[in-house]
Amino acid sequence: MAVQESERSDVFERVGTHYWAVRRASWAIRRLWLDTQLFDVANVPDHGPVILAANHLSFIDSPLMMFGLDRKVSVLGKAEYLHRTSTRWLFPAAGMIPVDRSGKGLVESLRCAENLLANGEIVGIFPEGTRSRSGELYKGRSGVAHLALKSGAPIVPVGIIGSDGVQSPDSIRPRFRGRVELRFGSPIDMGPWVDRPRNAETKAEITEQVMASIASLSGQTRRDAYASARSDTMMHPSYG
Repeated sequence: MAVQESERSDVFERVGTHYWAVRRASWAIRRLWLDTQLFDVANVPDHGPVILAANHLSFIDSPLMMFGLDRKVSVLGKAEYLHRTSTRWLFPAAGMIPVDRSGKGLVESLRCAENLLANGEIVGIFPEGTRSRSGELYKGRSGVAHLALKSGAPIVPVGIIGSDGVQSPDSIRPRFRGRVELRFGSPIDMGPWVDRPRNAETKAEITEQVMASIASLSGQTRRDAYASARSDTMMHPSYG
């Protein structure tokens, strides 16, 4: 069941409203479930707007980014999670910004992210657009560059390692106490592009630098194709 048009604005208003409560309530479960190691966290500015751009291997990548830092983090995630009654309220309240991968409501999703950045918060995004089922790093979509150019926020690349070993892309059964690493790279400032036209060429250049940085952190082999939500042979709509 799709999220109705009349419900969308209410969903975006709920993003992050119960972030700290969900974080506290889930602390014990997360500690028991995962052995999470963070590296070079100092690369994330301790104040002001920041965009975290990470590779995507598993469902758990979102909560890893959302709750890994001392700062509040909201993450763009697929709107299909809102189709379930059990998650329709919880996920946005915890900090998920829903993105309909058919393209419907994309403007609202990006506007929500832009508003959070304008308020000096952190927004996480997976430039590949969906989980990698091959373990390779697929081409990034331009949403990360759009947000960075619009907000002026630096992009901090993140390499996530091991999350697919804890829960593979299509599995509903996680493995407990698996080790996961989050490696934070040097911030990519928008200074070199501030006077450039905000066109497809500029966004492609920024996106390429982001993906190259992610690859160096995650150690993944890069693939010159866009990832698919279901298989390597099908293209899914871009939200970038």
